[in-house]
Amino acid sequence: MSDMERPAKIPRFSGSESIADTTKLFPLLLRDEDGILKSAGKRSVKLIMDCCSLPKENGSSPQGDDSHFICDCEQVFGVADGVGGWAKKGIDAGEYARELMLNSATEVKELPRGSVNPLSVLNEAYSKTKAQGSSTACIVALREEDNSLHCANVGDCGFMVIRGDSIFYRSQTQQRRFNCPFQLGNHLKSDTPSSAVEFKVEVEEGDVIVAGTDGLFDNLFEDNIIQAVKEMTGYIGIYPYGAAWAIAEMAKMISKDKYLVTPFSLGAEMAGYTHYGGKIDDITVVVAYVVSSSWGY
Repeated sequence: MSDMERPAKIPRFSGSESIADTTKLFPLLLRDEDGILKSAGKRSVKLIMDCCSLPKENGSSPQGDDSHFICDCEQVFGVADGVGGWAKKGIDAGEYARELMLNSATEVKELPRGSVNPLSVLNEAYSKTKAQGSSTACIVALREEDNSLHCANVGDCGFMVIRGDSIFYRSQTQQRRFNCPFQLGNHLKSDTPSSAVEFKVEVEEGDVIVAGTDGLFDNLFEDNIIQAVKEMTGYIGIYPYGAAWAIAEMAKMISKDKYLVTPFSLGAEMAGYTHYGGKIDDITVVVAYVVSSSWGY
């Protein structure tokens, strides 16, 4: 099996992938009365999505601290990043992230399709997660009635919507200070889902959504991600695992570079710290292509 082939076992709940050509349409962009980004044309759409996760080398935690879930039928995905600082206390923060995402996916599966409220899901998952540690989290759901992504985010996971050659939308992150994100957990100083930022953005056929943990966004600039998506889509068509793999591998390569200017090194400089190059971390990337609801494999 080549590196770019999707592994047979990957955390997801249904779905498959295909290679196909796509025609991208870019109608006039508008805002509704609430300021929500939307397009002039409106066609029912769906997400074709997949994920690539690359744990950093860590003998004590080989699975890494990241986790994710994808529910294809329900059109929902989530990513989480266990806070690695817990390792100093002998706690595997990845266990909290994995339990949180499993509980999130379980909650999604129990809801009627099209009725998923990401914050409600996060609330339920949080209340049922008993592992030690803490984690950031981002849950995104496509709602068919308005062709919009509905999201709840705590911390520095997130996503961007690529439209054509530019970023149409990028989600907000939450940090108390540099490299100290908001985080869910069971300890007294942890955050709760009430701290989550909720938002929605209308998408259209041809958009590409790239979501991930900070291992992605600390190492790649927006232009790097756009370039990777364009190159992989032009080469193999709609194949979300291939695009996610290419982005994750690029982030991994840059994370080990000690001299390149990266988003993390720039953030460190702005905060008064000195850091050169990338940031070695677990890297999780979800890629979702927005296609017509009638699009088939």
